Amino acid sequence: MMRKVVLNLAVSLDGFIEGPNGEYDWCLMDQDYGLTDFWNSIDTLFVGRKSYELLTTTGEISHFNSAKIYVFTNTLAEVEHDNVEIVSGADLVADVSAIKNQDGKSIWLFGGASLLSSFMANGLVDEFLLSVHPVLLGGGKPLFQSIKARTGLQLTETVPYSSGLVQLRYTVLPKFDLNNIAGSDY
Repeated sequence: MMRKVVLNLAVSLDGFIEGPNGEYDWCLMDQDYGLTDFWNSIDTLFVGRKSYELLTTTGEISHFNSAKIYVFTNTLAEVEHDNVEIVSGADLVADVSAIKNQDGKSIWLFGGASLLSSFMANGLVDEFLLSVHPVLLGGGKPLFQSIKARTGLQLTETVPYSSGLVQLRYTVLPKFDLNNIAGSDY
C-alpha cells in the first residue's frame, strides 16, 4: 500500500499560515490538539529549503530526530544531520512516488509555501489536516499560493476543541476528467 502525503498545519480563520511579519505567536499551544497521535502516524517529513534552514537555525530540527527528513531544494548542496536527505531531481513526481512506495508510515508535508504549491500542481498531496485557529490575522502568508487547478476534497473528520480551534481532515479526491468519460457529450 502506498504511503500518504499529509499536509498538517495551523491556519488562521482567514487563511494565513504566518502573520504579516512571519510570526506564529497566534498559534494555540495550550494543549496537544492531536499532535501526539499524528506524530505516531508518520515517520517521514517533506520540507523545503527555507523550512529546513529555519528548523536548523532555531534548533527545532532536534524534535524530528526519529523521522527521516527529505529536503526539496535545487540550491542546497549538503545537510548536516544523519536523518536528512536532499531531493533535487528534475522529476518531482518520480522522486515523491519513489519515497511513497517505500515501506513506512504516512509522510508529513511539513513546510514551505512554494513546496506546497509544487505538490498541489502535481497532485502529490493525499490529505489535509488543518488546525483552524480562532483568529483573523488580516494579512500574512496565505495557505495556498499559485493554485491553478480545482481540487476536490472530502471532509473525513472534524474535531472541535474547547479553545475554539477546529481540526479539519480532508481527503484529496482523484481528478475527474469529463473528457475521458465514454459516451460523454462534454
